[in-house]
Amino acid sequence: MSSAAITIGPRVRKSPFYDATVRAGAQAFTIYNHMFMPTSYGDTTAEYWAIVKGVSLWDVAAERQVEIIGPDALALTQLLTPRDIDKCAINRARYVVFVDENGGIINDAVLYRHAENHFWLSPGDGDVLLWAKGVAAQSGLDVTVREPDASPLQLQGPLAPQVAHKLFGDLATELGYYHFCHTSLKGIPVVLSRTGWSGELGYEIILKDASKGTALWNLCMEAGAEFDIQVACPSLARSMEGALLSYCSDITLNDSPFTIGMDRLLDIDKPYDYIGKAALQAIAKTGPKRRLVGANFGGDPVVPNQHFMDVKSGDDVIGHVTRYCWSPRLEHNIALINVPTALATPGTALTLDAGDGWRDATVADIPWIPSEKVIPHV
Repeated sequence: MSSAAITIGPRVRKSPFYDATVRAGAQAFTIYNHMFMPTSYGDTTAEYWAIVKGVSLWDVAAERQVEIIGPDALALTQLLTPRDIDKCAINRARYVVFVDENGGIINDAVLYRHAENHFWLSPGDGDVLLWAKGVAAQSGLDVTVREPDASPLQLQGPLAPQVAHKLFGDLATELGYYHFCHTSLKGIPVVLSRTGWSGELGYEIILKDASKGTALWNLCMEAGAEFDIQVACPSLARSMEGALLSYCSDITLNDSPFTIGMDRLLDIDKPYDYIGKAALQAIAKTGPKRRLVGANFGGDPVVPNQHFMDVKSGDDVIGHVTRYCWSPRLEHNIALINVPTALATPGTALTLDAGDGWRDATVADIPWIPSEKVIPHV
């Protein structure tokens, strides 16, 4: 039986790199932040190995930026997140979360501080632009919230620093982790950032002129040719190995930052009001009722799940799988599971629905493979 088609109209936007990805052989797309984003070039395993052993180029322009600018931009940003933005220097980035009045997560994002009162938020798949505009409209603050002309490419993998050095010189290899700068490449304006979603060394090259998408793509591919650069997409397996969480899968509005292990991102008692402050302070005292943890399980390579799958303790359904997959490097199946805190201890035995039947699983520490952060001498 053939797959059903999805009707797409002009309301789904194309990225500045769309034509280049089609010519490069993109075979599947998803819709992310109202934009096409490639999800496969035909061999996800080959893409995985390019990410973890070589260098890869991804179109992630669907990471639409939310710009907050104006005299009260810092005040609005402090209101939106529990993280104390005073601690973020100019030309530095921070990983942040936004929560609602109950402490449920609206979204996660990388925050870029361009100036004292100029920020970009780079969120997961969700309407953070509308959330921020709504908060701004009710705040009485002198601030503008808008989407800038900013479209990221990701250059990811252990050889990414060599390719970035060819493109940008010493600037690229001297850039610290979660640092960024404004620069240009052959007259194309970009923001170069030591960030990414691979768990490997890498960069985001954020294009600031959408008309130059194909030109920037070609420059990256030409610079990477001697390193056998491969086109690729965000890797399910590598993201899971590194416990890089996915909004709407691992992170939902029903989860607080404590549930998903992001309490490290909270300055819950910061000297500024923010949305959800009382709720997070209360959860900090009692602890979360549920936790997102890892699980190992055996058997044949599992088919990645398309919806939440049940997790049992004995005969009782006590939680759900957010995502699972086969890990090529670990050579066994891994899962992220949302379970009661009492059952979140590593070594706890559970069973999970693998799609083809129930399989024994064991709670595991995450990440399985930590992120790479330090660039070796190039």
